[in-house]
Amino acid sequence: MSGATTTTGQPLTLKDLLRQGIGVPAGVLAILAMIVLPLPPLALDLLFTFNIALSIVIVMAVFYVTRPIEFGTFPTVLLLATLLRLALNVASTRVVLLNGHTGAQAAGHVIKSFGEFVIGGNFAVGVVVFVILTIINFVVVTKGSGRISEVSARFTLDAMPGKQMAIDADLNSGLINQDEARVRRTEVRAEADFYGAMDGASKFVRGDALAGILILVINMVGGLAIGTMGHGMGVSAAARTYTLLTIGDGLAAQLPALLLSTAVAIIVTRMSRPQDVGGELRRQLFGNAKSLSVAAALLGVMGLIPGMPNAVFLGIAAVCGGTAWYLSQRRSTPPAAAAAPTPVPAAAENKELTWDDVPPVDRLGLEVGYRLVPLVDSKPRGELLARVRGVRKKLSQELGFLIPAVHIRDNLDLPPNAYRITMGGVPIGEGIIYADRELALNPGRVFGALQGIATRDPAFGMEAVWIEPAARDHAQTLGYTVVDPSTVIATHLSALLQSHAHELLGHEEVQHLLNVAAKSAPKLVEDLVPRVLPLAALVRVLQGLLTERVPLRNMRTILETIAENAPRSADPAVLQSQVRIALGRQILSDIAGSSAEIPVMSLDGELERLLSSALASGSGAALEPGLAEKLRQRLTESTQRREMAGEAAVLLVAPALRPALASFVRASVPGLNVLAWNEIPDNRKVRLVGTVGR
Repeated sequence: MSGATTTTGQPLTLKDLLRQGIGVPAGVLAILAMIVLPLPPLALDLLFTFNIALSIVIVMAVFYVTRPIEFGTFPTVLLLATLLRLALNVASTRVVLLNGHTGAQAAGHVIKSFGEFVIGGNFAVGVVVFVILTIINFVVVTKGSGRISEVSARFTLDAMPGKQMAIDADLNSGLINQDEARVRRTEVRAEADFYGAMDGASKFVRGDALAGILILVINMVGGLAIGTMGHGMGVSAAARTYTLLTIGDGLAAQLPALLLSTAVAIIVTRMSRPQDVGGELRRQLFGNAKSLSVAAALLGVMGLIPGMPNAVFLGIAAVCGGTAWYLSQRRSTPPAAAAAPTPVPAAAENKELTWDDVPPVDRLGLEVGYRLVPLVDSKPRGELLARVRGVRKKLSQELGFLIPAVHIRDNLDLPPNAYRITMGGVPIGEGIIYADRELALNPGRVFGALQGIATRDPAFGMEAVWIEPAARDHAQTLGYTVVDPSTVIATHLSALLQSHAHELLGHEEVQHLLNVAAKSAPKLVEDLVPRVLPLAALVRVLQGLLTERVPLRNMRTILETIAENAPRSADPAVLQSQVRIALGRQILSDIAGSSAEIPVMSLDGELERLLSSALASGSGAALEPGLAEKLRQRLTESTQRREMAGEAAVLLVAPALRPALASFVRASVPGLNVLAWNEIPDNRKVRLVGTVGR
């Protein structure tokens, strides 16, 4: 029978087996086989050495990963290492009990070395050392890491909804795209799975420590019985031989067990953010000159006390003092002085003014107080620039035209923590930001209160609290959505740009849209502007669409509809209504998604006749105040009921009434969509869910 071969007919090598994923299952089977099959002393030496080396590698890997979830296989590795150690205990126990009467070398040189060199050949010392190691492992390290794993798993699972909502908020505000959101959701799930697995894996280590104690006692009693009754050894000789072998076996297994317990404790006590444990410990523990100075002073005083080991205390005090002096000198040394700037010659006093002296007005501006300047810096904390670029990119893709650049500058006239968003030099929004805190938003259902500065979200008016960054995980556990200051400003900017998009579209932007459309439909653009419709009229039509939150993404359909209807009427309002009919599928998709049935509300017959009469008489722009207020209340109540039911609020009216009602609703009932009958596509059905009356 021939051996296994590859698809090319070549015999399989060890590399091929590992590449096909057979290595780990084969290793597990080999570990289980060790429990049944007897192993020679040489194999025990190799496996005990490999076990110690594997434990050291795992500890080093835990130190050098920047985030715990980067070592996502750690729970599985922990299980396999525990199985290996238990299998070695069983295999070595078999060898010790069978051949222990032949001498200390019966179970291999590793066990002999731990039994003679490490504990000095004294089994009483060995028992004490083993018990101390077991207590340290079982009571201190394993119990603490198990508790931390349990708490971390519970908090991570509780915080998942808040983290998912924060990702959705960043996605909706344009700060991240779909791919980045998918990656972040995967990381959240991976983090929850990791800490959940660690909660269970820590029980392996705890059970292994308990098993080590039981195996030690069983081996000592069993070896004494076998040595005296099976091999005719004296009680003292049997006790000494088998106890030394058992202690050596136990210590050889407890050393990697202690290393793995330490690795578990290190990985579960780390923060979830990226960090290098060694670098962080060096920076946080030994990077403070004041703490080192105090330690040096105390050690120096103790070193001067008669009878104390003066040289040792004074030597370590000198090291701490020297390190503190070095840190303080490094921090106090000023950077190299920059080269003196070349003096600019003074301008002539009689220089005439020019048009260059008249500064242009920024189309979009963001002014910040001096405490918010770090947010727009290019350093690590300066995330606002990237967030603003993300908002511009998302809105440009959604609205169908390029959003102008946002000019960001500091303004000393503003309060230190304030910012202001301007359009054409005129403020359109402002807010207060705490750069050293984070904003916890109340999405409507939370499970507790937070300590901090109560406020409201500047973009949507939601209840919120400015909290310390350390309370982020706790806030997410309670159901809050936590965002950083840059995200707050970017979200506010996004909301304002969406509501003022029509003011950002001018002649230059429309001409750019025409130039792009001319690449695919040159004849359409050539015949439309300016032969049929002047550019100014087209600008008004497009601005009207943006005012009603209709994007300009489908520019070809918009231009074709205008070209078809412009010869009959050049009125922008009429052309806008015709374009809305042509874009009916897009409008319905933006409002209600892909649902085939759309819940709608309608006007009471009497109210509709009253409004139609008012429009016919030319007074529709100014309804009687009492009627306008009642209409606003009825529409607001109906809209809130639709939102509570989880459905889009849509008011279906006659085509003649739609423009006037849409203008009225836009100013007084946000969230309500006003559609005309002829804007509903043929493939969509409507379901009447309510009637609005007087």
